[in-house]
Amino acid sequence: MNTIEIATKLVELCKQGKNSEAKALYAADAVSVEAFAPPGGQQEARGLAAIQAKGEWWSANHEIHSASVTGPWPHGDRFIVGFQYDVTNKPSGQRMKMDEVGLFTVKNGKIIREEFFYAGGA
Repeated sequence: MNTIEIATKLVELCKQGKNSEAKALYAADAVSVEAFAPPGGQQEARGLAAIQAKGEWWSANHEIHSASVTGPWPHGDRFIVGFQYDVTNKPSGQRMKMDEVGLFTVKNGKIIREEFFYAGGA
């Protein structure tokens, strides 16, 4: 698959709430970088297993009330996707709206890097 095909497939899966299935689009050695390290976690996750574990942690710690996905916007071997969430953090009970953008880099038909940009955390 080329970059736009991967981008379109990622957005399609995320819109269906199938974020975990989207990991099939990732290289085994992909890297995921958050804008800030989550509580007790690392800012960077290396490898598909670490990225999946990060996603599982997020799902276990947040109740999703609504989610929307916008894009993709391609640019060469990269693309951007917008994510908007209304969630409650389960440990604190705090409800919040999240607005973030992901920048994805593709190489050899797989996502090799994702970087997330959002306000907060620090």
